[in-house]
Amino acid sequence: MTGEPADAATPSTVPGMGLYGRLLADLEAAGARYRLIDHPPEGRTELVSALRGHDAAQAAKCLVVMVKAGKKQTRYALTVVPGNARVDLHAVKALLAGTYAAFASQDKAEELAGSGSGTILPFSYHPRLEVIADPALLEAPELFFNAARLDRSIALATEDYVRLAAPRIARITTTP
Repeated sequence: MTGEPADAATPSTVPGMGLYGRLLADLEAAGARYRLIDHPPEGRTELVSALRGHDAAQAAKCLVVMVKAGKKQTRYALTVVPGNARVDLHAVKALLAGTYAAFASQDKAEELAGSGSGTILPFSYHPRLEVIADPALLEAPELFFNAARLDRSIALATEDYVRLAAPRIARITTTP
């Protein structure tokens, strides 16, 4: 998670663990309050929220944004927003003092996040991926996200999420 020293292995290649196992081990070690929810494979926020039985606003939608500052510096942000909101690229660009912002390519997002599209965690295990959470996501006592796989989700106490992910909290959403 954020703040851990980077090692040579990416999260999905840690021997015998995988990103799902690493996340569960980290949640257990930190005494986080969470529960697992099994459901049919689904990565689309609106549909998986219905399968899990909660409002889409409680879903942690995770999207990787690329921000350029000039021609030579590129930063990546893991934006975590309510499932019923859209990421405001202009807000992310301004927050990171960039000159250009766009969603990262699927390959780059999956590389940095360590999991496939639709399963990206609201935590970063990569030193080049800063976590930015919109405060609207943190209003409910619990948030929901796919657990680095399409068929299992986690419901996590919001205060434990903030404590463990240590996200930068900033308004980064726009109304659809």
